[in-house]
Amino acid sequence: MTSLSDIISQGSGAARADMILRGGEVFDLITGEMIPGDVAICGDTIVGVGEAYESDNVIDVTGRVLVPGFIDTHLHIESSLVTPFEFDRCVTPHGVTTAICDPHEIANVIGPDGIRYFQRASELTVMDIKVQLSSCVPSTDMETAGADISAEDLQQLRGHPSGIGLAEFMNYPGVIYQDPGCMAKLNAFRGAHIDGHAPMLSGRDLNAYIAAGIRTEHEATTAEEALEKLRKGMRILVREGSVSKDLHALAPIITERNSPYIALCTDDRNPLDIAEQGHLDYMIRTAIALGAEPLAIYRASSLSAAEAFGLKDRGLIAPGKRADIVVLDSLQACNAQMVLTAGQIASDALFAARGTVAPVGRNSVNAPHVRAEHFRTGGNREQTDVIGIIPGKIITDHLHEIIPIKDGDKRPDPARDLIKIAVIERHGKNGNMATGFVRGFELKSGAIASTVCHDHHNIAVVGTDYDDMAMAANRLGEIEGGFVVVKDGEVLAELALPVAGLMSLNSFEQVRDDLIDLRKAARGLGVTLEEPFLQLAFLALPVIPNLKITDRGLVDVIKFEIIA
Repeated sequence: MTSLSDIISQGSGAARADMILRGGEVFDLITGEMIPGDVAICGDTIVGVGEAYESDNVIDVTGRVLVPGFIDTHLHIESSLVTPFEFDRCVTPHGVTTAICDPHEIANVIGPDGIRYFQRASELTVMDIKVQLSSCVPSTDMETAGADISAEDLQQLRGHPSGIGLAEFMNYPGVIYQDPGCMAKLNAFRGAHIDGHAPMLSGRDLNAYIAAGIRTEHEATTAEEALEKLRKGMRILVREGSVSKDLHALAPIITERNSPYIALCTDDRNPLDIAEQGHLDYMIRTAIALGAEPLAIYRASSLSAAEAFGLKDRGLIAPGKRADIVVLDSLQACNAQMVLTAGQIASDALFAARGTVAPVGRNSVNAPHVRAEHFRTGGNREQTDVIGIIPGKIITDHLHEIIPIKDGDKRPDPARDLIKIAVIERHGKNGNMATGFVRGFELKSGAIASTVCHDHHNIAVVGTDYDDMAMAANRLGEIEGGFVVVKDGEVLAELALPVAGLMSLNSFEQVRDDLIDLRKAARGLGVTLEEPFLQLAFLALPVIPNLKITDRGLVDVIKFEIIA
């Protein structure tokens, strides 16, 4: 820790600063003014702004704009498909100096050990990773996960320096109806920070949910929904991920008046989208292009985020704050020219100097071997519940279609965009398998399969051909999980994710290139979705309305029950 005496001496100018950024202007997120003058840094702390200082380490930032480091307020690093160390190397250069993660993806596979893995990694990364404790593992009792984390388990994980509080409380019906397991966790963290997750919740049920002590919400998908939650005191985390893209819908609420209660998050964003578009920097420049005031969106990206999570040491370029600084070409373009995290320049050398943590969750795919006949859908009712994909959203429509029964089976019908979906339990617990139908992929042939399957992370597979579906699902067991595209008995593209079936051991650049091949292969099957693999993953999440599927069957999320 930097000496307090050194901080005061360098701030007063009595001693030379460890580092000076000279020639730029600081964008003050309190007044909205541009402040000329030096930014003086002592160790990891900003000690001076707007005055002249002396140092043996002067960095010229003439003509640049300096803003506080960006804070991603809610994400699952596992959904970047790389380890925390590769995520760090991928995202920090975009200006993200703090990431508040919920490792519930890996926790659903291997339990508390997955959370501990992220806690250990946070001690070594260049960016500051804050590790929330996963509140809903599994998210409901309507799925088979690899682990079950109790309130007692969560208590044993408390106390790590990376901790803030309890991660997104996904089981909102369990809160409203006072499920005993939910109540135990809420009571254990009463008065501490608790993140929310309450899509489309409104009225008195929303009041009850917020009254339970839940402070944030990243599931608002319309301005109307977000405004109701703002009025009731929730902090809205505007999300723009690889699948759920809410920024355009919520841009009208990003105003100077609302900005103290607005922050930004990505939730789930893969290296290909980061390479092609960016991360929070993409959200900032997009919001400005949509008409958001620069002061509002930059507040949301750092100061308001820090305040929302009690991080009083960051969020401003001001004396006494952590030296997390992004040097930009302009506020509108938001292209990071240099990034400082805790007073260190995020360079290749700094990333190379980090330690590492051994990967966990190997050999986690223990699914039964499946054959083509396992994908048949029986029954004697032609009227069929169908999951309707809404592009750019993780909420779905609950459709009803007539699907004829032939030889005791409801077959896929690509001409009507009705393709088969199946979820196969892969944790070695019961071998469950459920089938259903989905519309929205526009798949014409073949199959796509994944072990990234929120949040239980069983195998999800969609296809028009049962043999290809079986081959894709079985191939995932051979590569320790990942993504697979199959057509006519041939694997066209694949990405192995051997860390709990969720993360690659390769560089983010290699994962990005593999995703390009996978996307091309999926489009070759007729798929029109921009991100078909994570879209597939969210079709199995039974806490997002309206219709989903798990290894136990189709789930009517509104009724919060499995359809018989």
